[in-house]
Amino acid sequence: MFQGIEHLAIASPNPEKLAQWYADHLGFHINFSYAGNYFVRAANGAMIEIIPASNSLAVPQVLANNKDAGFRHLAIAIDDFDAGVAHLREKGVQMVGEPFETQGNRLAFFNDADGNLVHLIKREKPLP
Repeated sequence: MFQGIEHLAIASPNPEKLAQWYADHLGFHINFSYAGNYFVRAANGAMIEIIPASNSLAVPQVLANNKDAGFRHLAIAIDDFDAGVAHLREKGVQMVGEPFETQGNRLAFFNDADGNLVHLIKREKPLP
């Protein structure tokens, strides 16, 4: 019956710009758009719908807010962690703190073009 998450949505003051940011920086593909809404698809099939917002984030999300209630971050799986971090830095993306390792997993946090908190994750072992 229930198959899982089909997509998640991010409201943006400029959906087209944010969709293009995900394409340019993370290799997502803009696979569908209508009436100012954009769907971007990752290589693994995961999708984000980027919809028009009536405002913008007051302050970019930072790691300190990662514990507040509500949607906190978007995790991007990566197969070559060092290459991914280097690619983002070459594109001008600044990390929120330095990349680190915990429990055998490698993580790096950064903000997308609208200030949403995103992170790369390379898991030592897939979750069960």
